[in-house]
Amino acid sequence: MRLLFITANRIGDAVLSTGLLGHLIEQTPRPSVTVVAGPASAPLFGAVPGLARVITVRKARFRTHWLEIWSKTAFTRWDVVVDLRRSALAALLPATRRLVVPKTAGRVHRLDLLARMAGRETDPPLPRLWWTAAHDRNADRILDGTPGPFLAVGPTANWRGKIWPAENFVAVVDALTAPDGLLPGAPVAVLGGPDERAQASPVLRAIPRRRRIDLVGKVDLLTAAAVLSRAALFIGNDSGLMHAAAAVGAPTLGLFGPSEDAFYAPRGRKTGFVRTPESMEALISFAGYDGTRVGSLMTTLPVATVLDAARGLLAQS
Repeated sequence: MRLLFITANRIGDAVLSTGLLGHLIEQTPRPSVTVVAGPASAPLFGAVPGLARVITVRKARFRTHWLEIWSKTAFTRWDVVVDLRRSALAALLPATRRLVVPKTAGRVHRLDLLARMAGRETDPPLPRLWWTAAHDRNADRILDGTPGPFLAVGPTANWRGKIWPAENFVAVVDALTAPDGLLPGAPVAVLGGPDERAQASPVLRAIPRRRRIDLVGKVDLLTAAAVLSRAALFIGNDSGLMHAAAAVGAPTLGLFGPSEDAFYAPRGRKTGFVRTPESMEALISFAGYDGTRVGSLMTTLPVATVLDAARGLLAQS
């Protein structure tokens, strides 16, 4: 089966799409999978079963990037074309079956929306990530000598409004890894993107060197996935890392405020979320709001609320 899978540019959306991709792969004994993705999310698909190629496409002026995608896919007869971007491309390619993401109607989680495409509304296929033995070896090296379970945190996000204050992350880490905490003396892995070091630095500085695992901008996405798959707990802002942690099976607690948990709460085998007392609409609907300039809109989320939820997830482990 020749499968063309056109997925999202953003890492979080791309991770959520992997449940549908995995479901389609499992429906055929010999898949040949081509993935089209943006530069940020393309590395997530490097170890997909049956992978033929990943086409990495950067957005171009006047939407000419779609011409580039067409030129690389138009001369193959596809068994299935999946278009999660709602472009015209699916209709223009030779294909036996076409699956185009439906329009959102009401407050529907992204995963449930994708599940409709697979006829799995009552049992949405959960996100998953695939990686290689080399990624596992990298994780072994990173965690070499790490005693017992470790805590992972993602104190960064793609814009400042979604970032819970660093001092709050520090307070949660201190409480969970204190001698009387649920992860006493546990090492702490801090993750973030290459351009997010300034956001993560206050958290990194607060963790004693002997317990600090600094992965901010230092590992590729699939090595990060291999590391996260071994974490006792992940706590992070609404981000691609949060969705990756959930996809690899780590107990995952997502923190929400000026983004919509109804659409993007983490989904996985063991996940939860907490949010600010205010709704997303209340947080961003003020005079002069500018998403490119605003500071954190997460300050009203109490440390105690996050700790209670974290303890609840750990109690399920």
